[in-house]
Amino acid sequence: MSAMLADRPATAAAMPGPCPIIETARLTLRPHRMQDADAIAGSLGDFEVARMLTRVPVPYDREDGRDWLNMVTSGLKSDWHFAITLDGVHVGVVSLEVRHGLWHVGYWLNRFYWGKGIMSEALEAALERFFRRMPGVEIASGAFADNPASRRVLEGRGFRIVGVRDVYSKSRAQMVSLVEMRLGQTDFASRSYKA
Repeated sequence: MSAMLADRPATAAAMPGPCPIIETARLTLRPHRMQDADAIAGSLGDFEVARMLTRVPVPYDREDGRDWLNMVTSGLKSDWHFAITLDGVHVGVVSLEVRHGLWHVGYWLNRFYWGKGIMSEALEAALERFFRRMPGVEIASGAFADNPASRRVLEGRGFRIVGVRDVYSKSRAQMVSLVEMRLGQTDFASRSYKA
């Protein structure tokens, strides 16, 4: 073995393991299945949902859903992409993924289920399980400046604002102000739970 190889640190980035199944009072969060394509297309085909996301094309159809599901169900990445289900119906997504070396959480919910505390419940459960597997990790997220409801969901989990920047929204085809937020395990542990 060469001296250069011997001097390299042998540390690998910690990963949370396979995406678990999580049960809450009302919801089941589970790994995605290819059969979720129609539900995803139905939700993201609604511009009111898609317009609050950076990476969703408009229009969004079943094939877009299948392409995304091929990626997240391949097992090639250690990211967690939860299907949020209510009474067995796919109503949204919570994803924890590594982007640019930092863990990010993103989410969306079918518009029919807005304002019922579902996303707060789902995000709370996903973060709690993630921090059990990945203690000490900081998680990034954010919400568009014109989406105060999403910002409240994040703040209720303990996220703190760290800045504002403009990002390109594929669905809107324009730059949009994003309120950037971060969450550490201490922030999450000391939060006051809010729906």
